[in-house]
Formats: sequence, structure tokens, C-alpha cells
Amino acid sequence: MRQKKLEKVMEEEGLKDEEKRLRRSAHARKETEFLRLKRTRLGLEDFESLKVIGRGAFGEVRLVQKKDTGHVYAMKILRKADMLEKEQVGHIRAERDILVEADSLWVVKMFYSFQDKLNLYLIMEFLPGGDMMTLLMKKDTLTEEETQFYAAETVLAIDSIHQLGFIHRDIKPDNLLLDSKGHVKLSDFGLCTGLKKAHRTEFYRNLNHSLPSDFTFQNMNSKRKAETWKRNRRQLAFSTVGTPDYIAPEVFMQTGYNKLCDWWSLGVIMYEMLIGYPPFCSETPQETYKKVMNWKETLTFPPEVPISERAKDLILRFCCEWEHRIGAPGVEEIKSNSFFEGVDWEHIRERPAAISIEIKSIDDTSNFDEFPESDILKPTVATSNHPDTDYKNKDWVFINYTYKRFEGLTARGAIPSYMKAAK
Repeated sequence: MRQKKLEKVMEEEGLKDEEKRLRRSAHARKETEFLRLKRTRLGLEDFESLKVIGRGAFGEVRLVQKKDTGHVYAMKILRKADMLEKEQVGHIRAERDILVEADSLWVVKMFYSFQDKLNLYLIMEFLPGGDMMTLLMKKDTLTEEETQFYAAETVLAIDSIHQLGFIHRDIKPDNLLLDSKGHVKLSDFGLCTGLKKAHRTEFYRNLNHSLPSDFTFQNMNSKRKAETWKRNRRQLAFSTVGTPDYIAPEVFMQTGYNKLCDWWSLGVIMYEMLIGYPPFCSETPQETYKKVMNWKETLTFPPEVPISERAKDLILRFCCEWEHRIGAPGVEEIKSNSFFEGVDWEHIRERPAAISIEIKSIDDTSNFDEFPESDILKPTVATSNHPDTDYKNKDWVFINYTYKRFEGLTARGAIPSYMKAAK
């Protein structure tokens, strides 16, 4: 398979026979190394932890350096006990599977996955630009030109996973990562659904218990709404329930949905980029849920915030009944919308990003929040109270979690001096 891919690439590049021979020879050496290193057991001891760069309800993300090569990665750590207790096994299996299948510029790349008695580990490419949530919190609003750029790249990112047969279901600013040049990559596929039964878990059932309406938030002007939203936003990202602001109503109804639910989410994100907060934001997830379900009454545009008719029209075509939603006939309908006039879809990733990212070194974390160290790598009281046999009995659900990417494997050796200097 990889050999065929190489031959096809060389043919497309029009290489001479000698160049082809050298390329084949290098590929053969890499295949040999791949087979040798595939048998090598990868573990936590192979990585040096540099800094915590993210924390969520079920784990955290650390910037790490692989000791033998000096390569820098983002290590996602998920505690097994939490995964079992909170019924998240289907979700993390889905994430691991789609990251193995996806080989796209629009999806964050996973190089390795492994496990030990306590945790599951995903070793991903480190994207130093941070995420869209952080960018939106730094700015009041984005211009329509900036919104057009990020929305267009998100269209291509979403379409890339749809082509694999997956529905993301959890498109939100937190999951739109930015690379070193400021371009979008999609991440966090924990709620992603495909055709596999192992990926299905009822996740939003706790949101059906509605709380009384919150009139305080409703009566705020757009400026105060934006300030309140940004103040509470980070806390929502860390909660186990999360925020339902970006989720399509048909997903909550649990009567069936399709990939069009991801386009609804993009409409909500566009609204937030241009207005400063999402259309259904409230002080509680339960109240937000009610607003999403009553979107025909609650989806309004504040008169004091200027927004073009074509931007408003596209948002309303994303946020509508799924059978009338833009993108139903295919992604080309979205690409040809007047809001995206002038977008060079073929070369957008090669062009400068709408907002440039300043990166000082390979391990620059200035675009991430500061997090205190945690004890996620140590046994908790809960795990120490359970005998090993208890976890061994349940550990079968994590079978075949280990993975190594061909492109990620490198021979052992010293950390290059230039890597040390950059730290």
C-alpha cells in the first residue's frame, strides 16, 4: 500500500530513474526500521513532560518531548478509571479509530497511542497556535474577512471527515486548533460517530432536566453578553457536561441525525465570531439546551452589532431544519455561497492565514493557558482502593488501543543539539 503510494507520487512528480531508485532505497530502509520499531514497546518513560497545555473533564494534554529524537508532541492523557466510570469507552475508541484512519491536512495527526495500568495515551502533533476558543476570547469579534477565512477552512476540515464516513457531532471553537502558521485543524473526536457500534454512547441525557428560565442573561445588551460569555467560557470547557451551545437540535432529539448536524455547529461558530458570543448562550447548560430546542424564537441578531446580509443569510441557512440546511446536496453548495466569494478553495492552506501566529520556538506555549501540575500520572485513592484484579477484569475493553504511525517512527539516538537550544 505504502509502496504503491510512493510509486504514484514519484510518477506525478516526474522523477528520473536515478531519483526514483534513491527514493525507493530510502523507503525500503524506512520500512525495515518500521518493522523493527513496531515491535518496540512504547511507554511513558520514552517521553519527557515539559508542560500542561490543556485540561478537560476526563484528562489533560501535555507538551512532551520524545527522548530519543527530540521531537515535540502533544500527549493526551485519559484516566482509565474515569473512562469506565463515566461510560466514555466508546468515545475514546471512536477518537483513536478516526485518528488512525484520517490522513488529512485538516485533521490533527496522531503518531502513537499506548496505555499502562492507569491511563490511555494519545501522542499527537503539537499545534502551537492554540485553539479558536482562545483566539475568540482574546478578541471581541472577528471581521467578516477573518470569519470568511476560518469558516472556509472549517468547511474543508469538516468535509474531510465526512468523506471518511464520520460525523463529528462536537464541532466547537475548542476543537478547531491552529497550526504554527494559523491554519485550522480539526481535533477531539470523542463524540465522533461512524458506522461502528462501539462508538455509540448516550451522552446528553442529563440535559433534559430543565431549570427555570434565566432572565438576567436575556436582558443584557450584546457587549455585556459577550463579556459574561467569555468570563464563563473556560469553566464550561472543563465541565463533564460541556456546553450544548454548538450542538444541533436533532442530535438532542435522539430520533436520528446525519452529517448535516456539523454544518449547524459551523453556523453557531460563525455567529460567535461576528457577534462576540453564540446565539443560544445562557448561564446554565440546561437553559442553553432549551434555547437550542426553541431556535425559531431564540435565534436573533442584536441590532447594535453590524453584520452583512450575506453573512446573516449563511448563518440562517446553517441553523435551520436539517432537511432545508445548506450542504444537504453536498459541500459544493456551501462553497458556492456568496459569503465565500473570492475564496481560493484549492490553495487556501498555502496562503497566509487571516490572523498570523507568532511562534518563538518549537515548544512555544504562549498561545495556551497556564495550568498547574496535576497528579494524573499517579494512582488516585479510588484506584488504590480497588485490587488489581478489578481493573484487569475490565481492561479488555481497551484491547487493540496501541498504534504507531509509519511516518512517526524514528530510530533511537541523541536529542539533536538544535532541539535542546530551542527549549
